[in-house]
Amino acid sequence: MMKKTKITAIRNIGIIAHIDAGKTTVTERILFYCGRSHKLGEVHDGEAVMDWMPDEQERGITITSAVTTCPWKDIEIHLIDTPGHVDFTIEVERSLRVLDGAVGVFSAVEGVEPQSETVWRQADKYHVPKIAFLNKMDRIGADFYGTVAMMRAKLNANPLVLQLPIGMGEEFQGVIDLIRMQQIRWDDASLGTVFTTGDIPADMAERVAEYRDTLVETVAGEDDELMEAYVSEAPIDAGQLNAAIRRATIRLKLVPVLCGAALKNKGIQPLLDAVAQFLPSPADIPPAKGVHPQTGEVIECPPRDASPLAALIFKVSMMEGRKLCFARVYSGRLQAGSEVFNPTLKRKEKAARLLRMHANKRDRIEETGAGSIVGVVGLK
Repeated sequence: MMKKTKITAIRNIGIIAHIDAGKTTVTERILFYCGRSHKLGEVHDGEAVMDWMPDEQERGITITSAVTTCPWKDIEIHLIDTPGHVDFTIEVERSLRVLDGAVGVFSAVEGVEPQSETVWRQADKYHVPKIAFLNKMDRIGADFYGTVAMMRAKLNANPLVLQLPIGMGEEFQGVIDLIRMQQIRWDDASLGTVFTTGDIPADMAERVAEYRDTLVETVAGEDDELMEAYVSEAPIDAGQLNAAIRRATIRLKLVPVLCGAALKNKGIQPLLDAVAQFLPSPADIPPAKGVHPQTGEVIECPPRDASPLAALIFKVSMMEGRKLCFARVYSGRLQAGSEVFNPTLKRKEKAARLLRMHANKRDRIEETGAGSIVGVVGLK
């Protein structure tokens, strides 16, 4: 029997962006560094794991949302790679409805683009906490500070800069971590799996100190616990800062901002750490609400395995001639072969098989619990 992951260790996240911001490239690196895939699949070669449909591989764009699960350190990430093209916006809408957090990917060259605004507002509509990743820092014309300013102006967001780039464009070499106050550089020969930390470069010391002060002040302004330490001028360590950023992010008060160059394998491991540290687990968000099928009463569905089963099918697709339903389980446990009540048809149906999805590949599982996203075969 599969080991049950604690609900506090689950992260249901989506990758959202304008087309060509590098969203699927970021996803491919996440799978690679999590050990879910053993080869870096490139979108331009038609080899991206998450773009598995022939039309996606031919055109080099994401058309349909793809679901996968990957481990990172002590957490389990359920990840949905969503389309960036405006024609497939409904796919993003359906995914964001069931997600607990999102990573917004922006091109540091183009900044905030029209579809970036659309998907960002969709996430706001469903009160989804977000992290921003400023990609393509290695490209000519990349402007980290300009993109942060565009986030403020166009998205009405409150960006919290957690990293500064070391150089931009062809001079991009790594990032400065403003929480731990150290630089991070990646080794090209190891495809970014090896990275080193070190002291902050002397020529950046003044700017780093300025942004560190702004970081602490901004977080303290949104968190009462940190404000007490800030006002009393007590030392603030990385643990206190991380906890306060997490609380403010989950309350949609702040958007942590990181940067990197996914195609050059730079910046992905800190992004995964940020997903683990700052985005909510299913236990951190308010319980889902549903209507009781018999009484019409609005009831809460607490994210506990011991509660009655409540799940939402957010996507239906055909795979190998069979109907495959993608479901988010909000409370209770779902077992393969069990009968579930379909409130739309007002009758019971059998969930014949449960599948843990990895793009178009899948593994059979016997049961799943609150907070998970699974494939279900057998429902009408």
